[in-house]
Amino acid sequence: MEQLIEFVTNNYLLVLAFILALGMLLFSESKKAGASVTTTEAVQLINKQDAVLLDIRTKKEWENGFITNSIHIPLVDLDKRIGELEKHKSKDVIVVCNMGQTAGSASKKLMAAGFEKVVRLKGGIVEWKAQSLPLIK
Repeated sequence: MEQLIEFVTNNYLLVLAFILALGMLLFSESKKAGASVTTTEAVQLINKQDAVLLDIRTKKEWENGFITNSIHIPLVDLDKRIGELEKHKSKDVIVVCNMGQTAGSASKKLMAAGFEKVVRLKGGIVEWKAQSLPLIK
């Protein structure tokens, strides 16, 4: 611990620059990805507020298991098939991908198209499975 304190005092500008760069990176990533919900919060949104699940995984991933009542539109087809979701514009939309990383770009497209409440599932289907929540095969 003493070495850390000594390093920080001797290199305070370097440490300050690191903290600033890290803060900027975290801020930009949070803006890019949009809001996210945990599996527990997603289940509550589905059960209490009739949220819509949009699964953006590939067809092969979809066939390995999907969440009940989710709508499957692969990310590559989202731009041309976004009209299929028009009736859900005022509902909560939960975007689901495999690991929670690509859902941010889909969320951004949906918000740009006028969807009011769009969130992504944190951890994606991998986290859903890890929590032993049901999938349809």
